[in-house]
Amino acid sequence: MSNVRVTYSGLISLAIGLASVVTGLIFTLIVTRKLTADEFGTWSLIGGLITYVIIIEPIIAYWTTREISRGIDSGKTAIMTSAVFSALGILGYIIVAYIVSFQTDANLQVLLLASILIPVMFLNRTLTAINLGWKPEVVSYGILSFEIIKIPIALILVYYLNLGIEGAIITTALAHLTSVIILAIYARDKIKGELKKLFVKKWLKLSWLPLYPGFGSLVFTLDVMVFTIIIGSVEGLAFWAVAIAISNLVVHSGSFSRALYPKLLQGGKQEHLEENLIRFFYFAIPLTVISMVFAKPGLFALNPIYEIAVPVVIFMSLRAFFNTLSTVFASSISGIEKVDMDKQSTFKDYIKSKLFLIPTLQLIQYSIYIGSLVIVLLITKSYESQINLIIYWAIIAFVIQIPFTIYYLKIVKINFTLNLDYTSLTKYLFVSISVFGAVYLIMDEYLIYKNSIFEFLPNVILYAVVGVLIYLGITYFIDPRTKKLVHSVINELKK
Repeated sequence: MSNVRVTYSGLISLAIGLASVVTGLIFTLIVTRKLTADEFGTWSLIGGLITYVIIIEPIIAYWTTREISRGIDSGKTAIMTSAVFSALGILGYIIVAYIVSFQTDANLQVLLLASILIPVMFLNRTLTAINLGWKPEVVSYGILSFEIIKIPIALILVYYLNLGIEGAIITTALAHLTSVIILAIYARDKIKGELKKLFVKKWLKLSWLPLYPGFGSLVFTLDVMVFTIIIGSVEGLAFWAVAIAISNLVVHSGSFSRALYPKLLQGGKQEHLEENLIRFFYFAIPLTVISMVFAKPGLFALNPIYEIAVPVVIFMSLRAFFNTLSTVFASSISGIEKVDMDKQSTFKDYIKSKLFLIPTLQLIQYSIYIGSLVIVLLITKSYESQINLIIYWAIIAFVIQIPFTIYYLKIVKINFTLNLDYTSLTKYLFVSISVFGAVYLIMDEYLIYKNSIFEFLPNVILYAVVGVLIYLGITYFIDPRTKKLVHSVINELKK
């Protein structure tokens, strides 16, 4: 059994996650500058539709990570089963694509082409689950390879050859394939074993448990389809997608906690959560402030037509902060559950376990979210503009997230000894608001919005880099934890 190093893996995951922000921004710039709003809206719709069929993949990934973490070699069986499941996924996607094309103005041929993404995404997720169980940092290598390779391919297919959304689909498929190769190389020792039907029988027998969280995810991703069908157009999805692209900067702060789950599965000390949360807040707070401060220049850089979506970015950044925190809480709670280690556990035992509690809470949250969205859209669609409807959408997502995050915290306090250093958290919040508040005022006064991306973007990046360096410098001198973290990074680099 491997010894997962939480801080080491967390730092690598965070560093690569932040690097992927840059590469992801470049890819998004290429796509948004070359695709029309309708095309980019269709691109967002495709992402939602694929989510509906890839819901069955966790049947494999869920148990594989838990088994690999505990020294059980189920890797090869997971790969072979994933191939079979992906074929079912393609069939399901084609059916959904036909149904949606008749209800909206989306291009059916484009939707069908996107089916090539399904097999590589299935395989990618399965290999990710294998690596997560014994070397969590490898997951980040797969993400980085995906992000890097798609830039030159997108430049050729989308920017220079003008293949539009078809070029974006092919680019994404090839990037996923590259990631699969990287993940497979690192996981080769875990996929050399035998193909065992015993694993498949167990996964299918207990498939209801990993599928159950999928129902919550499925309900959550209905928001894209709900908006498209009620409004009758995919154009509004473009504004939603670019806002998500910027607010997702906050999500990368959760990368630091990626190794916490397998560590707890291996029997790691519960104190790991306390220290990990402090590190999470150190990165999450400034990233949240940054995404809000740079909302306007970020949207303008993607395409000036999206600049009016600033309020959407603000609400979605706040929602991303609380959602990422909830994810850390949820994975920690699931990590200490041992019901699956007892072969005599019954259906009733699983129902009473934390493995069932977490997805139940998610399903309730997402059901309330979708229900609220449907009601608001039906009431306001006749007299509000699309951008106002999208703002309401973001507000609903943010407001509904808060009480559930609080409830997750309550569960964590019951199961963990949690004594957070609130002095440090106050420092991070105060410094973030002060530094990036000043950056905002300076940008508002001196930043010139030029249509040329090559003239505008370097100036925006300069402001961001200066703000980050000042934040790091100030917290280094006023916060002992930050100083300790910096020294640990330096020691790792020396090794």
